[in-house]
Amino acid sequence: MKLFTAALLGATMLAGMTGSAMALTVGVSWSNFQEERWKTDEAAIKAALEAAGAEYISADAQSSAAKQLADVESLITQGADALIVLAQDSDAIGPAVQKAVDEGIPVVGYDRLIENPDAFYITFDNKEVGRMQARAVFAAQPTGNYVFIKGSGADPNADFLFSGQMEVLKDALDSGAVKNVGEAYTDGWVPENAQRNMEQFLTANNNDVQAVVASNDGTAGGVVAALAAQGMAGSVPVSGQDGDHAALNRVALGTQTVSVWKDARELGKKAAEIAVQLANGAAMTDVEGSVMFDGGPKGVNMTSYFLAPNPITRDNLNEVVDAGWISKDALCQGVAAGTVEICG
Repeated sequence: MKLFTAALLGATMLAGMTGSAMALTVGVSWSNFQEERWKTDEAAIKAALEAAGAEYISADAQSSAAKQLADVESLITQGADALIVLAQDSDAIGPAVQKAVDEGIPVVGYDRLIENPDAFYITFDNKEVGRMQARAVFAAQPTGNYVFIKGSGADPNADFLFSGQMEVLKDALDSGAVKNVGEAYTDGWVPENAQRNMEQFLTANNNDVQAVVASNDGTAGGVVAALAAQGMAGSVPVSGQDGDHAALNRVALGTQTVSVWKDARELGKKAAEIAVQLANGAAMTDVEGSVMFDGGPKGVNMTSYFLAPNPITRDNLNEVVDAGWISKDALCQGVAAGTVEICG
């Protein structure tokens, strides 16, 4: 009887160990957590992995391309069966991604392009985001001096966005109705860097600036701070993207014209599902809805998945509240009665 019990206990332990070994681990390398939205993305990824019975491990590169290389190595060492990588520098991360690929570990390039044909690319349609930003600003201010506060020069998304913006504004720029009086990348997408750039452009143009096309909500926040210091906030249209709560409040207040909402909950959920699918042996082209994309700076043909963005202005702020993205109280903080329909 004792022998039978011991054998049964051993079999049970072995089964538990086997089940544990079979559970997938997905490692996520974050460029940083300075942007509000990454916490939303992370929560969505965690929830989707938990639903799939997979384990989540992660590392924060703290805006350091060098640390991110070490982070990816560490995630591989910890036993990641698949990686999701939000690149701090899309070129610098290349060797770490290649190492993972060489070891048979699927890599999902998250939101920012990593040009390796063996990596999967998931993002929103960033060129369309740029178009939406420019359309909203141009509708509000179709003439005058424009400033372009771009994203990080190390992130291909910055150029995708700018390309979309230029598509919309080309005719107005060519005709002279709109004049580009300032254009700069924002190192690391850091709001303080965007604010400094904007301050310099305001000084150089004696505050003669009628519109600002800023490439995300963080940079838009820096721009609005610079404008506010000159008493210009609310009189100069400003674009952004991501649907950051502070930015949506600025839209309601009238100091930001548009935030192109990219529902990070959907992006995170889909990235996690794709990572699990690839870790289980699926080919990248087996992912439903995947398309081929070769629009990066190096022209690498990438298996990709694109989600649709949604521009949020004062006219449709109800959409982010109805979707549970932001509470009405947070959206309407400080908003004068009668100025925005949803705020009353």
